[in-house]
Amino acid sequence: MEELKKLFRILSTQFPEARREVYLVVDATTGQNGLNQAKIFKEAAQVTGIILTKLDGTAKGGIVIAIQNELKIPVKYICAGEALDDIQPFDPAAFASAMFAEG
Repeated sequence: MEELKKLFRILSTQFPEARREVYLVVDATTGQNGLNQAKIFKEAAQVTGIILTKLDGTAKGGIVIAIQNELKIPVKYICAGEALDDIQPFDPAAFASAMFAEG
């Protein structure tokens, strides 16, 4: 984490005007540990969004709700497979519907 912090200090010094998007990739099967990981990465890397992966299995990805509520990091994209086309912009209504769907 110290190396990551150092990288961001250098970027801020060398390119202060640069716009940065920093995504934390969270596995949908990750439980409470995902919140702890997000806290640490947010401190080190100034995370601006989340990419939630592995939604093609039985995982529902509920940990992102806790991350969003506590850390105010929005979900930007979801992945429901391994192909590039499986990456989709996050749709909160569809996500909530799928989370409470039977099966």
